Amino acid sequence: MTSDTLTTLATLVGARLKERGLMLATAESCTGGWVAQSLTSVSGSSDWFERGFVTYSNSAKAEMLGVAPETLAGHGAVSEQTAREMASGALARSRADLALAITGVAGPTGGSADKPVGMVCFAWARKGAPITCSTRRFSGDREAVRRQSVIAALQGVLELLES
Repeated sequence: MTSDTLTTLATLVGARLKERGLMLATAESCTGGWVAQSLTSVSGSSDWFERGFVTYSNSAKAEMLGVAPETLAGHGAVSEQTAREMASGALARSRADLALAITGVAGPTGGSADKPVGMVCFAWARKGAPITCSTRRFSGDREAVRRQSVIAALQGVLELLES
């Protein structure tokens, strides 16, 4: 996937958000702010991008997004439960109408039998609606896993907006 794919997706997400008068917030871990960077590379993004949280450590997830220590201890940072709480926290701690969250194992280290390199958990939240979660497994090196994660996150926002 090229940077053109990211630009096209980010532009499309922005157009859909603007059409609906909605604002988006991001809560990122393994992507390190790449989604926010992709979105803010689009001119006029301040009309529809509210803010981004980069919460790489567990303490940042807890402090900035309100992820429960019990969730992190019981399910780990890479889990749909944590992604769900990250998205919920991003909505609660921003003026956004929608939020997306990403947490995963980009590699090449950090994987385990239960949570291999390439496993990424996503959550998409919209005020007044149930949170949607998904776990994907991507292949490739660290950059490839992260890039595929950004693309999947943006595609998930588009699906949320169409639902």
